[in-house]
Amino acid sequence: MSRFDALLGTDFDGQPVSDVEDVIYEALDDPRHRERVPGLVDLLNDQSAVERERFLACVALTTWAEPAGFDAVIDAARDPERAPWYDILIDRKFSVDNTFAQLSLAVSDSDVLAREKETRLSRTEAFRSLVQIADREYFDEKLGDLLDERTVADVLPDIREVVTRGTTKLAARRPQRFDLATQLVDLAAAVAPVDAATAVSLAQDVLSHDASHRALVHAVTIVQRAKTPETRQFADYLITVGDDDVRAQVKQAL
Repeated sequence: MSRFDALLGTDFDGQPVSDVEDVIYEALDDPRHRERVPGLVDLLNDQSAVERERFLACVALTTWAEPAGFDAVIDAARDPERAPWYDILIDRKFSVDNTFAQLSLAVSDSDVLAREKETRLSRTEAFRSLVQIADREYFDEKLGDLLDERTVADVLPDIREVVTRGTTKLAARRPQRFDLATQLVDLAAAVAPVDAATAVSLAQDVLSHDASHRALVHAVTIVQRAKTPETRQFADYLITVGDDDVRAQVKQAL
């Protein structure tokens, strides 16, 4: 049995599994996963190992709220294209790297164990590092929806900064590798339950440069998540600039 199969290809009763995710998520309710952490750390840091195996080791350690996993996410975000596993997963729609989308899911799924292991601060910093590259890297509609309110409050300055940078890119009218406008709107929507006025302001800045149908549909989430004078005014804006589909969704959100 290979090192990888022993770590992530076998469940905690010693039975082989066909899907690595079965082991990763089983660990959330099985403390025996801690016995595999040292081996996964070694695999993660082994530069001679297969990139896919290193990536899955990172996903497992991150999902299990281990410091080594969070640190690896932060390191990858410092220079995304130099991450050892960059481009091993490619999004079908935009043909761009999809590994950061999966890492954002792993950080989100670590919530319960992060509280148990007292690594919540590291979890927040991992999320912060991902937010900071959201104007450059693709997150497959995951990042904004995965940010819980407590994390949003902690990383709000980073969200403002990255949306501002992304809006500047949109203003330049240069082709983007993926649907940047919608990704930025999703980040703005994550802010809505915490600071509705800021969410509306950020979204309007984005939409002033790219009011695509998809971005407008995603912006309706702001109206759904907060009921304030600002969001009601934003609803009127969406009704004005959107098509029949957008108007129908806004009315349903209200």
